[in-house]
Amino acid sequence: MEIKYLLAFGISLVATLVVMPLLIPFLHKIKFGQSIRKEGPQSHMAKTGTPTMGGLVFVSVPILVMLVLDYKAFFSREMLICVLAYLGYALIGFIDDFLIVVKKNNDGLKPSVKFLMQSVLAVVFYLFYRSIAETTLILPVVHISLELGILYFVLIFFMFTCESNAVNLTDGLDGLCAGTSIIAIAPFVIFALLQGNKDLAMLLLAVCGSLLGYLRFNVHPAKIFMGDTGSLAIGGLLAASAMILKQELLLVVIGGVFVMELLSVVIQVTSYKATKKRVFRMAPLHHHFELGGMKETQVVLMFWSIGVVLAALGLWLGVM
Repeated sequence: MEIKYLLAFGISLVATLVVMPLLIPFLHKIKFGQSIRKEGPQSHMAKTGTPTMGGLVFVSVPILVMLVLDYKAFFSREMLICVLAYLGYALIGFIDDFLIVVKKNNDGLKPSVKFLMQSVLAVVFYLFYRSIAETTLILPVVHISLELGILYFVLIFFMFTCESNAVNLTDGLDGLCAGTSIIAIAPFVIFALLQGNKDLAMLLLAVCGSLLGYLRFNVHPAKIFMGDTGSLAIGGLLAASAMILKQELLLVVIGGVFVMELLSVVIQVTSYKATKKRVFRMAPLHHHFELGGMKETQVVLMFWSIGVVLAALGLWLGVM
């Protein structure tokens, strides 16, 4: 592995470890604290006021590191799509977080407005990608290419909107989203290297390094939360990476934990509207286990473990 890959990971890790202790007291000072949903687990009310928007660090640091180590990487259209997806969805999250912090409640952007913004970006990235690549879907293992035509747009649209929301829903326990994200990004680093996409591999390694540094301050008891700034950004980056690397179907496997979290909410809402009965004690799924008596750290470790198994399975299917 080239030294610049290690540098991208290492510098991002160290920079985040240095910045976080400076950022946390500053966010405390300006009262950028998290508001906790009243309908959530009562044990989480103690987290009210914990600084949020930590995602600003692991979004900005990797980009800056990439600019220093290899600014020419940004001349690649494929790389530009991934970077803009990362920054674009981070911007949506930042607006949402800012409104929440200012209003001191958990309303933020209206769901319809947030989804509209996510949808617009999904369309833009599809059109950008469509100008440089074909609308084909490659089936893993059998390596059969299917020309989807307009259906590929539908696939990409749901990839971006669902993945960003799914990662966002996973950010409900200390360390859960950050750890699961590192696990999910890792296979795409390998896919990128195998396909010779060195620039994307370096970006993803830089993001992993920064996320690892952030995780040091986000594990229980968390000193800072990533906010929608971070979770939406990660979802956008994963969707863009899967699209660029033609691993669209494997994103469902590799990001299986995110899929589980999203489906639990869909099932819960659908069931309650149809029958007035809930399938889970609480959704997203991690709260179901938490209310079942498991400690927060136990739930996180269980989900991390599931994430490792699914990431390994997805990687295996992708290299067969």
